Amino acid sequence: MCDYSLHAVATRPAEVGETIVTTTFRGTSTRGFASEADLSVAVCLLPGTELAFADNVRYDNRWIWTRTVNSRVGKFGKIDPHIPDRHHDAIEFPDGKYVLVTQLVEGQRATVLQLPVTQPLGEREHKPQIVADTRSTITRLPIG
Repeated sequence: MCDYSLHAVATRPAEVGETIVTTTFRGTSTRGFASEADLSVAVCLLPGTELAFADNVRYDNRWIWTRTVNSRVGKFGKIDPHIPDRHHDAIEFPDGKYVLVTQLVEGQRATVLQLPVTQPLGEREHKPQIVADTRSTITRLPIG
């Protein structure tokens, strides 16, 4: 839900309709999402959460260049979760490319459009429902 490097930061789950902003959290070198009202609390997204950015998405490698993705919508997911001690949180775009959340330029605003469908365990036996596939298939965005 929130990347491994945010274990020392206060967190809360995202809410549909709220505006979140990219930020670097104090005491870390990790970027993530926070509420506009409180930049000290990380807003955690579940895989499959859909976002609409206010502008085309910008990302960087923190040292040399900034690039722009020609898209304002994306879906949150995880990349390479089997590899420990690395950032996994990413935004997947309609063309199949992705950007790690920690590479997003600070100050970008996004609205949470939709959370993935989840179902409490006790309801499975009584109410058949269609549950969205929350696994994200993400292809790497070429760097360079």
